[in-house]
Amino acid sequence: MVYEDGFSGGKMVMFRSAMLQSLTSEAFLKMTLKLSNKDIIGSGGYGTVYRMSITDSIAFAVKRLNRGSADRDRGFERELEAMGDIKHRNIVTLHGYYTAPHYNLLIYELMPNGSLDAFLHGKSMDRKILDWPSRYKIALGAARGIAYLHHDCIPHIIHRDIKSSNILLDDSMEARVSDFGLATLMEPDQTHVSTLVAGTFGYLAPEYFDTGRATIKGDVYSFGAVLLELLTGKKPTDEAFFEEGTKLVTWVKAVVEDERTEHVVDSSLECYPAKEIDYVFKIAFMCLETEPSKRPTMTEVVKMLEQIKSASALKTFLMVA
Repeated sequence: MVYEDGFSGGKMVMFRSAMLQSLTSEAFLKMTLKLSNKDIIGSGGYGTVYRMSITDSIAFAVKRLNRGSADRDRGFERELEAMGDIKHRNIVTLHGYYTAPHYNLLIYELMPNGSLDAFLHGKSMDRKILDWPSRYKIALGAARGIAYLHHDCIPHIIHRDIKSSNILLDDSMEARVSDFGLATLMEPDQTHVSTLVAGTFGYLAPEYFDTGRATIKGDVYSFGAVLLELLTGKKPTDEAFFEEGTKLVTWVKAVVEDERTEHVVDSSLECYPAKEIDYVFKIAFMCLETEPSKRPTMTEVVKMLEQIKSASALKTFLMVA
């Protein structure tokens, strides 16, 4: 449904929410103008995200992207291209958008439990501890969402910014992949898309810096970094690693190969199944292979994560690995 707004020269398009479709464009604009710093729930290089309450029981996440540069406008267009037709339980739902001369708005489903990044690295007084079943569920859900982008969407979608702050959590702690401001579309017969290098340091695949070629295997590498983050509770960009002249991947590999896995597992995980943890470390290292061709696809990653709950498959894997 499309609404033209004579008041501000804007246009609102809604396609997944009866509540939003009942609002006029002018009423929606007035609500957005009332948003303030206290409503901010996230921010990044491409915009600021606000919580906008429609009623006492209904709220949305509104991402505001100021216009004025080709790069910012392109980020808005990327999200629309990537998100317009997607509906998957592990990808945040886009309900509509508003475009005006000076800014654009994207209206998303609100994720009540925030981001994985906040859960793992938020202020200690506010932070809730994630137990192992929750971490496993988040890893599997995020993997399913990324696999859907890579293999089930036509054209395929390369996210290019997989990281813990872009994995949101719904009221059931189900993972939802979000923020498609850097996403790139790739036709099924293509192997890569040449782009300017963009993303977040610590999560980017090494070959991306060398070639400027975005591939689905770059997202696989980024997901491997997220897996290590879930297991260790440490960011790939943790300052301690730069001070020591190393990085999270190098440090964890060295300790795990030394069979001292317990020294790298997040200290807040008081009780966990050691074999399952070992298995997920192995999956993470596969994703983090330096050579892209040696990395699994996200479909393969999903299957490996699902097999964790199969004792026979787990035993077989550990015997041959």
